[in-house]
Amino acid sequence: MASQCSSVDSRATLGGVGSINSTPISARIESYEGVEKKCISDVRRTFCLFVTFDLLFITLLWIIELNVNGGIQEELKKEVLEYDYHKSFFDIFILAVFRFTVLILAYAVCRLRHWWAIAITTAITSAFLIAKVIISKLLSQGAFGYLLPIISFILAWIETWFLDFKVLPQEANDENRYLTIQNIAERAPLVHPGPISDGQFYSPPDSVADSDEELDDKHDLEKPIV
Repeated sequence: MASQCSSVDSRATLGGVGSINSTPISARIESYEGVEKKCISDVRRTFCLFVTFDLLFITLLWIIELNVNGGIQEELKKEVLEYDYHKSFFDIFILAVFRFTVLILAYAVCRLRHWWAIAITTAITSAFLIAKVIISKLLSQGAFGYLLPIISFILAWIETWFLDFKVLPQEANDENRYLTIQNIAERAPLVHPGPISDGQFYSPPDSVADSDEELDDKHDLEKPIV
């Protein structure tokens, strides 16, 4: 009875070990396959939301600037229809639209895994803003003459930092981890060992007849020889 219990325990232990070894690998593979099936990763989605925030924030500041200086219709006519590079903020808004369009097309629609697209937008933004601040007369137009160029410049470089140091490295690490776990799963045996039979751990109990015969032999040896 004890031997049968030990065999059952051994089967349960080996079965548990097999399940422990196989379950985490399969679970990890399924989790990474779920991530791969996503249209876009979480960190990339956060980046696209920040790009959208860039456009909306610059648009909001520009609308506030139009209301401060007068009516929106009159100021739109001055800054858009009668565009003047030295006084208008309309080109800063167009610059934000340009960044939004290029970055969303590159990293949300095409899902690029390279930094060249954001390098182009950041370089164009930085060069244009620096030239506009030096050449134009924005600094003489109050707080918005400082606010809009500085915020546009900062947001463009935050987007560059976030993509280069967060989005691309994290996606590369996730892909490498997925490939590593997939290789481990392929090297593992495809067929797990079946249930272990009782005969492998069965030790027959000592028979009573054999023990009696051994006792008789001992008695015969201990008898004195006449």
